[in-house]
Amino acid sequence: MYRDMGKIYNDLVAHIPVNQVLRNEPMKNHTSFKIGGPADIVVIPSRVEHIRHIMVTCQKWSIPFLIMGNGSNLLVRDKGIRGVVIKMSGLFNQIWVEGTCIRAQSGTLLSVLAKKALQAGLAGLEFASGIPGTLGGAVAMNAGAYGGEMKDVVDWVQVMDYGGEIYNFNRDELQFGYRTSYIQGKPFVVIEVNLSLKPGDPEESRALINELARRRRDKQPLSLPSAGSVFKRPEGYYAGKLIESAGLKGFRIGDAQVSEKHAGFIVNLGEATAKDVIMLIEIIKQRVKEFTGVELEQEIRIVGEE
Repeated sequence: MYRDMGKIYNDLVAHIPVNQVLRNEPMKNHTSFKIGGPADIVVIPSRVEHIRHIMVTCQKWSIPFLIMGNGSNLLVRDKGIRGVVIKMSGLFNQIWVEGTCIRAQSGTLLSVLAKKALQAGLAGLEFASGIPGTLGGAVAMNAGAYGGEMKDVVDWVQVMDYGGEIYNFNRDELQFGYRTSYIQGKPFVVIEVNLSLKPGDPEESRALINELARRRRDKQPLSLPSAGSVFKRPEGYYAGKLIESAGLKGFRIGDAQVSEKHAGFIVNLGEATAKDVIMLIEIIKQRVKEFTGVELEQEIRIVGEE
């Protein structure tokens, strides 16, 4: 426990509505894995001023903080998170359509954004319709699916540093790569993103979105809690096929299981712990290395106390 969390809580609720500041909050309620111990404080900001105040408060009390989106790529350890969690999804999600551009706050879900683009007759974001994360996280890691990536549509990004200063980065400055960008891992919080799209046929966009949704349903274990693809795609290979070739499809530790539908996913069968998942990840890495010589690189983010 860092200092007096009661005083920090009081400092936060002096500027942020009390129902947006949660104490001793189970993180399993905020991740798609449905796993994770309690965080000391979870704050769900709805305004830029809230985010700035959280930063100032954390600096003032010298306590750690974690920035998360929708928790769709996150595994929280069983003892939870000390300090403050800033959950960008939920309330920080305004969207503005401006011609062929869509500007949105970073907590906006990609699925909602893709639907908004469809309604506005704009094309180019269909690939993101089934990605379960937020816009901010998607930009930071250059999320992609079915041949599309965020780098294809991002025009500029506005960020706040941990001191509360605002900066803008254009597409070139963001230095997008495979599942990475300049701002990933930097001391920034994504505030807004401007997407440059193109006029499209809504019926064609809707048909493409429906087709991509069908492919996901057919191939991915959407009926069970998971954090999506556990590993990045190794160059020249598919992680799921490597894991399957190592004989691990369906292998489980506790209630954490290599999906029987897609071996690139680990699913929670009901009562999986973070410890179960982490042990399973290590076994997968070792076994795939032994059987194929390929070293898998983890894509999901693991946070919290051991």
